[in-house]
Amino acid sequence: MNQRSSRRSLDDYYIRIAWDVSRRGNCRRRAVGALLVNKWNILSVGYNSVPIGSTSCIDGGCPRCLSNATRHKGYDRCICIHAEQNAILLAARQGTITDGLTMYTTLRPCLDCLKMIVQAGIREIVYDLPFLLDDELEATHRTLQTESGIILRQHPFTKPLDTPELHLVDSDMPSDDKKK
Repeated sequence: MNQRSSRRSLDDYYIRIAWDVSRRGNCRRRAVGALLVNKWNILSVGYNSVPIGSTSCIDGGCPRCLSNATRHKGYDRCICIHAEQNAILLAARQGTITDGLTMYTTLRPCLDCLKMIVQAGIREIVYDLPFLLDDELEATHRTLQTESGIILRQHPFTKPLDTPELHLVDSDMPSDDKKK
């Protein structure tokens, strides 16, 4: 096999980088990574973490992460910032224009992240793993996606190399036998 035929696609390349970025996160609940890309350049990255200067989740800083709150509950006590939000906020902090960019993320964005992504002018989201919502939230998610014209594409599931169990703690995450 020659070098050209074994070269990864850009989607594979960026999704793998997003998985690597996710390892920097300090959220105890879930490790997610996100990239903002303009064709061939990574302009910003983000991972789940608490605000700059706050005590990390790993060190007990987030009340929700310390609790036994079930999925989709207790966000009024959560101080973590999602990976997608962090990528957008870092871009803003450094003066990077987000209009027209593509976001690569390890997990399909939640509704709050989707709202922020749309507002930032990001035109396409490529995600690796699904994020399941109840029927009502899913309908709202799809309506926002349709009305905004944003493109959402699921990348075929990529099992990250040397991934800590933290990445695969939720029932949303496919096991090896559920790969697409």
